[in-house]
Formats: sequence, structure tokens, C-alpha cells
Amino acid sequence: MIKNEWYKFRKLVYNYLHNDDYETVYSRCINYLLIALIIGNVIAVLLESVDSIYARYHVFFKYFEDISIVVFSAEYLLRFWSIADEKPQQPAWKTRWQWVTSGAAIIDLLAILPAYINYFVHIDLRFLRTLRLLRLLKLTRYFVSLQILLRVIAREKGSFQAVIFILGIMIVMAAAGVYVVENKAQPDMFSSIPESMWWAVVTLTTVGYGDVTPITPMGRFLGAIITILGVGLAALPAGILATGLANELELRKQKLEQKFQDLLESKGIDLITDQKMIEEIRREVGLTPEQTQDIILQLIREQREQDRTANRAAEKVANNEGHCFCPHCGNKLQH
Repeated sequence: MIKNEWYKFRKLVYNYLHNDDYETVYSRCINYLLIALIIGNVIAVLLESVDSIYARYHVFFKYFEDISIVVFSAEYLLRFWSIADEKPQQPAWKTRWQWVTSGAAIIDLLAILPAYINYFVHIDLRFLRTLRLLRLLKLTRYFVSLQILLRVIAREKGSFQAVIFILGIMIVMAAAGVYVVENKAQPDMFSSIPESMWWAVVTLTTVGYGDVTPITPMGRFLGAIITILGVGLAALPAGILATGLANELELRKQKLEQKFQDLLESKGIDLITDQKMIEEIRREVGLTPEQTQDIILQLIREQREQDRTANRAAEKVANNEGHCFCPHCGNKLQH
């Protein structure tokens, strides 16, 4: 009996912390509380960098940090414990290990780890405050737009790896080329290929700080070629990301529309009179009013087409009553 109650409690914790489809007043309050605490931590880090504010309110900042560590640590442990209910068919240790090695769990760990490390190894306070900004990454769990961006990056990681690989090759080749043509003219600026890589990076990325520039005709010609190549190369990641975002948003739109349509059909709602119920489902699914209107119009057209087909079938059956038909040609037989 106690064991069953324990499992029920773990399932409840799982629904509150992990299950996105489980939404209640309490789950929303928990999410809002964690979001407010994350944003409060970021604001505290920013204010602590102002020496006059930190000197005056350092006690308040210390208490706020201690409370945050307790809350974030409890959240991490509860997530670790309850994640076993995500896949009941496999061993709990395996499910927990899969979660611990996931991106979301690593972000949660990075949010609390610096504070515990500071108990054993004293870290420069300024460095520790900066590390606390990693807690801002925890917001990715609560905002759909950030989740979409991360899914796009994960899906297109092969393309991004290819672009980074090409960029690395171009940096090395550009640095070697400018070293050959500029070393004698500017031995201090282009003393070696590694030293020349700074110029190659800022040129290929079209930043062009101007602190290191070629002065020989051949060096300037090489710089112009590399700058032109850099413009096209810098556009590749943006194009990949834009295409991936467009595809992900379209896929999400189709899923939401299908879910909305299934809910309308399963609940047997009148598409014309039950506007209040339709509005509640729209908000639950997360569609815009324009998307909802398009789906409703499409469903109405489909219903009318089905009604016309059914009426034609009924008329055909009524007209054919009392007649016999030839099994070969299908024509009516006269009595």
C-alpha cells in the first residue's frame, strides 16, 4: 500500500516537472515560480556587477543566492527521481542515465554546480557571478520558441558541422597565404601562420576590425578575394537556420491543426453554434484565430461534401426501388 502511494507521488512529480501535456493550475504556478526565480537570478548577477549596489545589499544577494541554490537543487533531484516514470518499461537507472546525459539536465546541473564547487575550491567572485548567468539557459524548458530553435540546431547539426569544417579550412589557407605575401613587409603583424589567423578570422567573417591589414598589392588582392568568399560563407549558417526554422514551424503548425481537428471531431462539436467550446480548444492547442478559422471552414466544406454525397446515394437508391437490372449491361428491365 505504501509502495503504491510512493509510485503515485512519483508520477505526480513527473507530471508537474516533465510532462508538457499535463497542465493544471499548480503546474503553471510551479513553472511561473521557476521562471521568476531564473529571471531574478539574472537580474541579481547584473546588479552585483555594480560595486556600489553590491556593497550596500551584499547580505540580501547572499540570502537570495542560498535560496536559489536550495530550490534549483531540489528541482534537479526531483527531476532525476521522477524521470523514471517516463519509460516504465525499461529499468529506472537507464531512464535516469539517459536524462542525466541530456542537454536539459546538463543545463540544470551547470546552474547549481558552480555554487557547490565554491564550497571546496574558492573561485573568484566575479567569475562565479558570471557562471550564474548559465541559469538563463534553463528558460529553454519553458518557452516554445527556444525549444524550436534548439530542435532546429540539433536537426541541422550535420550542416552546421560541414560549414564549420569549411570555415576552418578557409581560415588556415587564408592565414597561410597572407603570411607568405605579407611576412617580409610586416614581420611584426604576420610573424607566423598562427599570428596571421586573427586577420583571417576577422576577414572571413566580414568583421574587419582594421587592426591588422595587408599593405602589399598581392596582400590586398588576396584580402579582397577572402572578403568576397567570407560574405558567401557567412550567409550559409543563416540560410541553414532560416530554412530549418521555416520547416520546423510548418511542421508544428500541421501538428497543431491535426490535434485541433481531432478534438473537434472527437467531441462532436457544432462548428457554427459552439463557438465558445471551439475557442477553449483553440487556446488549449495554441493555434491563432486565423489558423482556427481556416480549419473550421475546411471542415465545414468537407461536411457539406459528405452530405451531398450521402443525399445523392439516397436519391439513387430511392429511384432504383422496384426495378430489376440486367446483370450484364446494368440497364433496367421492363416488367
